Amino acid sequence: MADTPEGEATPLRAVLQLAKGDASRVGEARVRLLEAIAQLGSISAAARAVGLSYKGAWDAVQALNNLSERPLVQAQPGGSAGGTASVTPTGVVLISAFRRIESELAQIADRLGQDLAGGAGPLAWSLGMRTSARNALRGVVAKITPGAVNCEVQLEVSPKVRIVAIVTRESVEDLGLRPGVPALALIKSSFVILAEGGAVLRTSARNCIAGRVVRHERGAVNDEVVLQIEDGKTLTATITRESADVLGIAEGVELQALIKASHVILAVE
Repeated sequence: MADTPEGEATPLRAVLQLAKGDASRVGEARVRLLEAIAQLGSISAAARAVGLSYKGAWDAVQALNNLSERPLVQAQPGGSAGGTASVTPTGVVLISAFRRIESELAQIADRLGQDLAGGAGPLAWSLGMRTSARNALRGVVAKITPGAVNCEVQLEVSPKVRIVAIVTRESVEDLGLRPGVPALALIKSSFVILAEGGAVLRTSARNCIAGRVVRHERGAVNDEVVLQIEDGKTLTATITRESADVLGIAEGVELQALIKASHVILAVE
């Protein structure tokens, strides 16, 4: 996806994948490989054209052929430096159908993006993100303090909530972080430490966020506690049952969430 001018929303994009039962999925990357094979007549040449290793391309071809009742690619192996290959009529039909559906999806995504732009548009760019981190908070980079090796990045999640992360200078450059750039703060629930609300604490944790318990789920060993830190924004912590009992956690209780800056992972689209 091409970069967009600062301040301009990134267009919403639909991603198409085809699957049959539990078989491997066919997405845009494998269709590009099919197109390259059809054009170049060689799996090795096609692999180089789309940035795959020879083995990776062969594995993809096998997965494609396994997906269909009839082969999509016919190949005469000749090693990484030789051999010929062609896309079968069935493969040609697949390429054509995939590109047609992809075009239709792009139009649907464009209409959806326009609808979201008036309301929930800012979250549209992260709809496709999948992560094991229990907390994913969208914000905008407010400030970056550079250091010799690491940088401190402040992410404004709301007018009242800022999350501080410590990341390497290389990561700041690779992610293109600068004030005004949207980003996502990923925080594992086990990295969130809870303390009594309103207490004056002296701690090395860079983030101290006030919240109110809106859900408390008890487990055999650990409890999950969800704090509302701002309207519509929550933070989840996983703590031991003993700790929950000591803190007297229940819905409505005011708490503070402590998070080390080094435990915050930043992500961008």
